[in-house]
Amino acid sequence: MQAAASLFPPSAGPLTGLEDADVAGLAFYDDPLEWAVFSQLVDKPSVDAPAQVVRSFVSVKGFHCSACALTLEAALGRVKGVESAQVSAASATAMVTWSTAETRPSIWMAAGLPEGYQLLPAQEGSSVEDYRQVTRLALWRWLVAGFCMMQVMMYATPGYFALPGDIAPDIEKLLRWASWVLSLPVVLFSCSPFFSNAWRDLRRGGISMDLPVAIGIAVTFAAGTAATFEPQGWWGREVYFDSLTMFAFFLLTGRWLEQRLRNQTVGALGALMQRLPATVLRQSPNGEFERVAVRRLVVGDSVRVLPGEAFPADGEILADATLTDEALLTGESRPVQRGVGEWVMAGSYNLGNSTVVRVDRLGAATRYAQVVALMARASLDKPRLARLADLVAKPFLIVVLLASAATLAMGWQQDPAHALMAAVAVLIVTCPCALSLATPAAMLTTAGLLARHGVLVRRLQAIESLAEIDTVVFDKTGTLTNSELRLGAVHTRPDASVNQVLQWAASLAKHSLHPMSRSLAAAIGPSAASSSSQVTQVTELSGGGLEGWFDEPCAGTARWVRLGSSTYCGLDDGDRHLPDDATGSRVFLSDSQGWLATLCLDETLRPDAVESIARLKAQGLSVLMLSGDTQAATQGVAKQLGGLLAQGNCTPEVKLAQMQALQAKGHKVLMVGDGLNDGPTLAAAHVSVAIGAAVPLAQAQSDFVLPSAQLGMLPLMVTQAKATVCIVKQNLAWSVVYNATCIPLAIAGLLPAWLAGLGMALSSLLVVANAARLSQTQTQPLAQPKPHPQSQHQSRSQAAH
Repeated sequence: MQAAASLFPPSAGPLTGLEDADVAGLAFYDDPLEWAVFSQLVDKPSVDAPAQVVRSFVSVKGFHCSACALTLEAALGRVKGVESAQVSAASATAMVTWSTAETRPSIWMAAGLPEGYQLLPAQEGSSVEDYRQVTRLALWRWLVAGFCMMQVMMYATPGYFALPGDIAPDIEKLLRWASWVLSLPVVLFSCSPFFSNAWRDLRRGGISMDLPVAIGIAVTFAAGTAATFEPQGWWGREVYFDSLTMFAFFLLTGRWLEQRLRNQTVGALGALMQRLPATVLRQSPNGEFERVAVRRLVVGDSVRVLPGEAFPADGEILADATLTDEALLTGESRPVQRGVGEWVMAGSYNLGNSTVVRVDRLGAATRYAQVVALMARASLDKPRLARLADLVAKPFLIVVLLASAATLAMGWQQDPAHALMAAVAVLIVTCPCALSLATPAAMLTTAGLLARHGVLVRRLQAIESLAEIDTVVFDKTGTLTNSELRLGAVHTRPDASVNQVLQWAASLAKHSLHPMSRSLAAAIGPSAASSSSQVTQVTELSGGGLEGWFDEPCAGTARWVRLGSSTYCGLDDGDRHLPDDATGSRVFLSDSQGWLATLCLDETLRPDAVESIARLKAQGLSVLMLSGDTQAATQGVAKQLGGLLAQGNCTPEVKLAQMQALQAKGHKVLMVGDGLNDGPTLAAAHVSVAIGAAVPLAQAQSDFVLPSAQLGMLPLMVTQAKATVCIVKQNLAWSVVYNATCIPLAIAGLLPAWLAGLGMALSSLLVVANAARLSQTQTQPLAQPKPHPQSQHQSRSQAAH
């Protein structure tokens, strides 16, 4: 806690209206070691400015409807030092961006307490025990309402069928009092969440979807109570306990089922964020293993991971080979064999033997943390239709309250009792829960489904955009072809040796993250690079190549060498020594004297590339390929893919220009790439997908990430996106039709309160159940790529980059 005290300013005091105990109870999370578990740095501190901007992901307890998200966002926004807050009621999560110079976690986490919300780290907020407690309490409320409803209906039934004088006055009075007593548990226990939420909203000067329900229940119970105590009063002889208990039971049924469906909807996202263990066996200096908290690990520690446990960090296996489950991180559904010296990822499961791993990356530096951050941000993203529904929901509630008051006023003179119940029916039947749930329920279902199959969704809005595309543009190297290339023929200038050329090429290539550079370095081999002259002042031009200076001890000078495309190397005839029908990829070297060498690299298509493109075309999409490789190499790959329209020699500027030209013609373009030179095009596309071990810039500009590079997911993603938008439109249409039909009936007094409650419950339930159908889609890749012979070494080389 001393570290926390030195980091946070003394002026960061508790919020107005909060007890010191509220903040003190959360002070545990002020320790940087604690909040680092569920947070990421946005800006790194400078030497003279120790303040940090941090983005934290938390779970929220206490949500009852979609309007709760707006309430909590407003509460967090009032905290000094909180720069932004995004809250999703559908996934019960929040992302809070805050400054360590002005606040601390205990303060902004306590901001939701007065509103009835509890904020906890994402890893702690959705434990199985907490879920069971909430579900158990909701089930008890439902059971009490159901039992009392059946009893009240039994007492009310004689009144529906008996003729005047059939029931003695004292028996009738007894039945009413029995119904009143049985209604008390329903109002005071089963319906208590409606009243507490409504009262909370009124205290802060707002309204939520629980307010009309609470008013309807209170008014109905009050009218029935008055009629029971004084049957000759102006409110008439009618009691409404049967209607009250029925619509309470229907509402609770709908909400309980809705809660279960929503938990299933975000189940994959929750599973992804709950994979790290709380503790792990760490090797002490004396060689013994002791169990410690994962947050206490440091880089260089050795840990023992038992069978069935998740790896707590990225690292290298030091002893005992094993099998790992990396399905949620890479999309690889089969267990992967990992031997001594190979790389394992945090969040993957140990399925084989007990193994010892050296910790190389922790926390936000791990691949797992990057995946969790992508999915957490996606679950908080609000699609356009969802934002529109949120804007409509609050004005709609105000209109509902006014319509209910107008209904009561219009019918009061003729029949106060009938007017009162008509006003109650208006309040109950028009709850806009279905409208607010229509979009996020469907989007999150699809995001969860894709996450289970290794597709990471960075923006929920992208699902809607993906359904609109008509054109797909692919990069070539590393996207449609395998990242690993085989070194073919090497042509050199007469005064240069093949070995020396390979040494220069490997030494330059290892400084780049571009797939071609990585493949070239791997194809040449590490021995050539290690034996080369020292290279200095290496610079890289995105989409062009690299250049640097090599020392030549014998001559006492330095040689300037370029590696890359023919244009970058300033060559017009660099490939003049090659046969005319050569179609492989070529990389050129040049120096101050001009052309130095041409390196031919043979590339192979990904196993599912041909079928994936055929499926995309079958869906009516136009497919193009833009590559920075030579036109001959690009056309050769295009021919293997079934004759795609392809263009080579594309710099990043040319790719961007081609993209903008397509968009200017009205096309909605999906861009698929993985390289540094794809960044501008990915950012400009209507929708973008980063493939495989894409460089950070490519991932940052993309809407979806396919870590496993399974191209077979692309046509199924498009199909799923179209199905999702169809479901969203069905949900919105149902919400509009339902309200347009039921509101006039309620105003006219033709809709009894119990039927209004049933309609409201079924409306929300239908929307969520309709969205849940999306989780049944068979989203499987078209072909499972066979492991490449070098795949066991690939993960380590990627980690090194």
